[in-house]
Amino acid sequence: MRLNLRASSGDYDIIIEKGCATSRDGIGEHLIAYLKTRSLSKIYILTDTNIDRQGLATSEYSYSQVLEYSLKESGYEVYKRVIQAGEASKHISNLSGIYDDLSKKGITRSDIIIALGGGVVGDLAGFVAATYLRGIDYIQVPTSLLAQVDSSVGGKTAVDIDSGKNLVGAFYHPSLVLIDTNVLKTLPVREFRSGMAEVIKYGMISDRDLFESLEKIGNDHMDQAIFDKMDEIVYRSCSIKKSIVEEDEFDRGGRMVLNFGHTIGHGLESYYDYKTYNHGEAVAIGMYEVTSLAYSQAMVDIGLVKRLEEILIKYGLKAKSPVAIGKLVDFIGKDKKVLDGYLNLILVEEIGSVSIKKALVSCKEIEFI
Repeated sequence: MRLNLRASSGDYDIIIEKGCATSRDGIGEHLIAYLKTRSLSKIYILTDTNIDRQGLATSEYSYSQVLEYSLKESGYEVYKRVIQAGEASKHISNLSGIYDDLSKKGITRSDIIIALGGGVVGDLAGFVAATYLRGIDYIQVPTSLLAQVDSSVGGKTAVDIDSGKNLVGAFYHPSLVLIDTNVLKTLPVREFRSGMAEVIKYGMISDRDLFESLEKIGNDHMDQAIFDKMDEIVYRSCSIKKSIVEEDEFDRGGRMVLNFGHTIGHGLESYYDYKTYNHGEAVAIGMYEVTSLAYSQAMVDIGLVKRLEEILIKYGLKAKSPVAIGKLVDFIGKDKKVLDGYLNLILVEEIGSVSIKKALVSCKEIEFI
């Protein structure tokens, strides 16, 4: 399966195929075939400690080793930097070490960076690519479901600073995205559930058929029924994001609908200092709570609230916030979508249809206006 995203910096392909990044044949057919169209000699792989040691049960090599060896066999000079898995590696203080390493390895603007990992690796590698030598091409090879359906597509890159997450960033699209759903076989259950929250989001905002198919095959772990359909699930999710990004590449309006559930979700993450809920878990709660809020103000039917709650629970996600929304107001008030005291909230009034509504953020509540 293949999508082509039109960006101001140029078009790029999103390839979704089992084996495209975990088998030498797949790497040769897609990645190396692409690299041969370029005039480059050096490749810099950025990955993390999990991906550097994980691999398919059918392979004696880790994901990063398969990629590294395949590229070397094709004649490329390959360097690999392994960062510690986890959000802490995305802090801005870690950038100088990577920049220095790129310089010492003699990486030039004609060479390429490959981001092999989840959202942290993808965000970090993308920001490094955007800023090193004022811009070097990079390829996304996402290994988590969340990264495959969300962060690897669309060109948003960022690092964290002491004041908060993703506060320093750039819009910088990859040259290619390779999505191999085989890697999801080794994904921890909690990370699978987190990714499914974003998939459910896509169904809610744009694809009723996707939502209803998820209702039918739902499970809180990656069973065979879900795995067999995973290429299609990822394709449909990426297709929705592609269409939205093409209409609003720099997040000035319509792209905001991708933030359904994120405003309350980000508030919840921040309230717990990013130590209790991962991103997908927080977004799941955010989707439910904003929909419940709309129901309390007679804007949606109770049936929608119940269906959303049921599908979240089906995939092992919590729906209800453990703290009153009023306690999150201070954190929500810092959201980038707040302007002059008003918040742009993303609301799904029926499955597959989304709108942007203004809400008033007061000291202890959020009220649609």
